[in-house]
Amino acid sequence: MGAWQSYRLRLRRRRWRIRAFRKRRDLRPVANRTADIRPGDILLFSTQRNEGVRLPWFLKYYREMGVNHFFFVDNDSADGSLDYLARQPDVSVWTTRASYKRARFGVDWLNWLSMKYAHGHWILTVDPDELFLYPFCDTRPLRALTDWLDASSIKSFSAMLLDMYPKGRLDQQPYSAGQDPLEIASWFDAGNYTISRNGQLGNLWIQGGPRARVFFADDPAKAPALNKIPLVKWDRRYAYVSSTHNLLPRGLNQVYDEWGGEKASGILLHTKFLSTFAEKAEEELTRKQHYGASREYTAYAEAVRDNPDLWCKWSEKYINWRQLEILGLMSKGNWA
Repeated sequence: MGAWQSYRLRLRRRRWRIRAFRKRRDLRPVANRTADIRPGDILLFSTQRNEGVRLPWFLKYYREMGVNHFFFVDNDSADGSLDYLARQPDVSVWTTRASYKRARFGVDWLNWLSMKYAHGHWILTVDPDELFLYPFCDTRPLRALTDWLDASSIKSFSAMLLDMYPKGRLDQQPYSAGQDPLEIASWFDAGNYTISRNGQLGNLWIQGGPRARVFFADDPAKAPALNKIPLVKWDRRYAYVSSTHNLLPRGLNQVYDEWGGEKASGILLHTKFLSTFAEKAEEELTRKQHYGASREYTAYAEAVRDNPDLWCKWSEKYINWRQLEILGLMSKGNWA
């Protein structure tokens, strides 16, 4: 990268950090328990709106994984989820009625909270419908991974978003609060993925899976990106750029290749496609607060009114992380 391009990226990062600082005024604290955070704690950051049915399992899953404290931004929920989060002893939550879109789809809000509270901590930034997997997650806690990353001088860890879905119509198996969503959405596409490289920011760009196959069949190039970098050893000088798809400084995006082999990587099991999805898609289409003039939710709403079956004869049933590594969707790299 040339000196001029590097300088332009530094200016861009400074712009996102200044923007996040200004957007702090959108947020009103409801339960601020950050005084309980200890050095070395692993933190999780998320935005949510009306995700009350998902939150009990989400919190259970990540507590058992080893997350010590949760940060939530609630975007004007009306389902009681804000009150639920405020009662949790390991949760700090802020609320806002401000535009999700004008906060760069929540990125500005989470950048601000990370800048203020997460310096020096490993942080995991995920949505309420995303379940993080990493190599050996069935036998080793998340801290084992972050300790190994620290020892290896690695500051960011990637995870491909893997869309999970049921076999049969989406409305055939109702989802209830506290239930493991993988009991219903237990299937995924083992192939059907394309990969390219973002020349400017250095991250990979992955597309495909059932969303490209079903919702964007006429133009798969417009399907949502599946590449994410959810786990970062945070520094207040950092900034996410586009969701968790990429961030600055640019070097944090170079998470796949290394000299002599591939780097360790994980998976985000994306459990969006449950019985709750049709109602959610209609709500978000009406709000028009998502990327690309809500093009993604327009495609969803048009397709899910009849609760389609996303399963096909090439679908694979999820077993464990080792299965995903064999399929080439994640890697343990040189972590033994």
